[in-house]
Amino acid sequence: MSRRTGRSRFTLVLLVLTSVTLITLDVRGEGNSALDRIRSGALEVWAPVQSAGETALSPFGDVLGAVVNYSDLRAENERLRAQLADAQTARSRADDLERRLDELRDLLDLEAVGDIPSVAARVVSNDPTNFEVTLELDRGSQHGVAEGMPVVSGAGLVGRVVRVAPSRSTVLLVTDATFNVGVRLATSGDVGIAQGRGRGERLRVDLVEATTAVSVSELAVTSGLQQSTFPAGIPVGEVTSDRLPAGGIQREVRLRPTVDLSRLTVVKVLQWSPEGPR
Repeated sequence: MSRRTGRSRFTLVLLVLTSVTLITLDVRGEGNSALDRIRSGALEVWAPVQSAGETALSPFGDVLGAVVNYSDLRAENERLRAQLADAQTARSRADDLERRLDELRDLLDLEAVGDIPSVAARVVSNDPTNFEVTLELDRGSQHGVAEGMPVVSGAGLVGRVVRVAPSRSTVLLVTDATFNVGVRLATSGDVGIAQGRGRGERLRVDLVEATTAVSVSELAVTSGLQQSTFPAGIPVGEVTSDRLPAGGIQREVRLRPTVDLSRLTVVKVLQWSPEGPR
């Protein structure tokens, strides 16, 4: 082993000396064709040694490069993450703005309110209490809002005003257990009373005759009968179920409110009383 190591060292030293000699002769201009052949031979011998060295050092170079570039890559990654977050925020704002514009368009297009004077209001709170299901508006008596006035969105009936302050008002929603409204089934024309059953629950319609043909998805609108709190024709809900109990004298009808009460942002307060517009 010692002799083999010694021969390897001797060969390496010889190759180095030969290379130095060839370089020196080449610089002095003393080369000739024989020298060129020697140089080529030396390069052929030296090439495997050089390649082996490069291969051995390559992983260390890669690691060093990765360490040097890590901070740059991290900074670039953070910059791209920030740009993505900004883009997502902008998209969310745009979606929210588009939804609000759709609500406003629907409010303007609600035919049932006709020329009834109204007050546009923004929903500022939508939290239920232990006793009633309500929301709060940013308009009150100083804006022309009064107790008992109907409240609508572009999709239909929201509820009615039950409390008023100078710059705020409280609306009792159609889903509240104390809320009721006269409705007319759009297909048959039969009437009944829709009553709230709590937040997230379907409305119950009473007084629908047993012989009435009721269809699922049929629309129910405010009946507007004499002394009604609400003008006629405002969408209230769509029929989700209908059944006639054995021996029953009236049908059991359930409505899903046409208004998504959990996502309201803008509404109209109709300046209406049972006697007509105020």
